[in-house]
Amino acid sequence: MTDFDAILLASFGGPEGQDDVIPFLRNVTRGRGIPDERLEEVAVHYRHNGGVSPINAQNRALKAALETELAARSIDLPVYWGNRNWDPYFPDAVRAAHEAGDDRLLAVVTSAYTSYSGVGQYRENFEQTLADTGLVGTVTIDRLREFFDHPGFVAPFIEGVREAVRDAATPTHVLFVTHSIPNTAAEASGPEHGPGGAYVAQHLAVADVIAASAAPGVAYSLAYQSRSGDPRTPWLEPDVNDEIRRLAAEGVQHVVVVPIGFVSDHMEVIWDLDTEAAETAAEVGVGFTRVATPGVHPAFVSGLVDLIEERLNDIPDAQRPHLTALGPWPDHATVTGIDAAEPAVAR
Repeated sequence: MTDFDAILLASFGGPEGQDDVIPFLRNVTRGRGIPDERLEEVAVHYRHNGGVSPINAQNRALKAALETELAARSIDLPVYWGNRNWDPYFPDAVRAAHEAGDDRLLAVVTSAYTSYSGVGQYRENFEQTLADTGLVGTVTIDRLREFFDHPGFVAPFIEGVREAVRDAATPTHVLFVTHSIPNTAAEASGPEHGPGGAYVAQHLAVADVIAASAAPGVAYSLAYQSRSGDPRTPWLEPDVNDEIRRLAAEGVQHVVVVPIGFVSDHMEVIWDLDTEAAETAAEVGVGFTRVATPGVHPAFVSGLVDLIEERLNDIPDAQRPHLTALGPWPDHATVTGIDAAEPAVAR
């Protein structure tokens, strides 16, 4: 067995009031030199929701659900929660863990897929956290493998798609959606996996599994959302709104939108899909249903604890659950704050 002292729930973070919005966006875009005037163009999404991102409340709920499931399995590991971009920050969580005597941390990162922002950047955050807290050589941080094709993550989507397709008008199209990233970042996530790297390959593989199980015979495709940055930089396409327009032109009467790239219904889901994509569908006369993200679905929470037990018990790869030919994704090297065992886009 591998001994860990505690779980670190690691996430993106979000503002919790109107005064937090611009400081939060400054954190997100740190180092890019983006003026506040441009940040206000994005801030409207948060302003529309009272300046509050749902993600923090969702992480509090996930933390509580994990604690309940761990206790039910007699796994005596406290759960600390830290964010990249807003309070509570990673240094706060790690410092609190250390003060409680918990120095060997296993991170549950709210990112299921392989990309720089979902893997490499978290590793850099953890390394910087250990440096900032002066805990290099004292605290170590491991993380769960990417769980994109773990049954606990996929099952809630299968359930949601099956129900949505059953209730939808025909002809129906299942539209899987994830966050767009620059083409170069996608390729760097694992070029051996073909165009779009591991990032695209993982999403396509998961879409295939969900469609085959929940909507056999129903057409489906993968689209992207939340593109940002320099418009001259190529990002993954098609955009979800463009794809809805294309489907309408082909005679599709209803789209079942499945946000497979996201763990919870945070701001990008609520704004980019429930607001903008839904409005696009209405404009072109297409019915619109959006499937829920896993959130605190019992299968998802149970699956995360399965993954924790997998690490606690050093379960070999051959026995690790996965639903695609790409899995099980490998574990990551331990973050000690001293070495850089993995590159920034590490798997």
